[in-house]
Parts: sequence; C-alpha cells; structure tokens
Amino acid sequence: MNTIDLTPLYRSSIGFDRFGSLLDSALRSEQSAGYPPYNIEVVDENKYAITLALAGFDESDIDIQTEKGVLTVKGKKEAAQGEKQFLHQGIANRSFERKFNLADHVEVQGANLDKGLLTIHLLREIPEAMKPKTIQINVTQNLSSDSNTVSDRLLKEKAA
Repeated sequence: MNTIDLTPLYRSSIGFDRFGSLLDSALRSEQSAGYPPYNIEVVDENKYAITLALAGFDESDIDIQTEKGVLTVKGKKEAAQGEKQFLHQGIANRSFERKFNLADHVEVQGANLDKGLLTIHLLREIPEAMKPKTIQINVTQNLSSDSNTVSDRLLKEKAA
C-alpha cells in the first residue's frame, strides 16, 4: 500500500494533524466497503444523512454509537430458530460493523428505520466562537499632553 506524504499540508495548516490517520483509515476501510450498502447525502448546507440498506434487520438488531468523532453502526442478527433449507440465499443476514469519521462539530441528531433503510441524521453546528468575525482596527492619533489616548476617548464616549 502506498503512503501519502502530507508534510506540505502541515507546514501551512494548523490543526490537521488528525488528517493523516483519517486518510489512512479511509483507504484501509475501502477494501471491506461492500456490506451493507449505504448513501451519504447532503440534505442542506449543514445537514447530512447516512442511509444504510439493512433488509431483514429490526431496531433491536442495530446499535449506533459515537465516540471521539467516529460514528459506528453495528448489526447483529440472531440465529434463526430451526434450520431453513434454501435453494438460493441472496439476502445477507450477516452481522456487520460500519464506521464513519465525523468532522469537528458534526453531531448525530437521530436515526430511523423504515422499510429496511436505516437513516442517520447529522447536523454540523459551528460554535459562535468559531464563526468568522470582523476585527475592528483602532486608529491611534498623536498623543498630546492632555492624555487623549484611545482608552480615554472611549471612556468619554461611554459617559456621554
């Protein structure tokens, strides 16, 4: 397997140190990406949905968890009581585990199972502290002996 050198990215970017391991795990997981089939949908600017095709699974067979930015969906089918004899078995009722890496500030809002499709609803909520803000530039003037500093002017403006 080839490795990707991300050194140029790290020289000019801050906080992407986790990116390399995410990329590596994504490349590894593609090898076993067959079951169950799924879609990832952009519903709105900050809303997403993951839909997995889970024919034959009930809510009690499915476990959904998030931990440290990873969404894990597990399915475990109980063994059928009594042996069935199939001429052809095309419906996969096997256990599975599927993991999705979530970006920062993406949270699971809920999930529903309808007609064999499990839909997990996701929302990206950027905290106020992370949103863009305009920084005011204060213009300094020549200071005279009457102590007309910026802070003095601000105090005078508030008092008025």
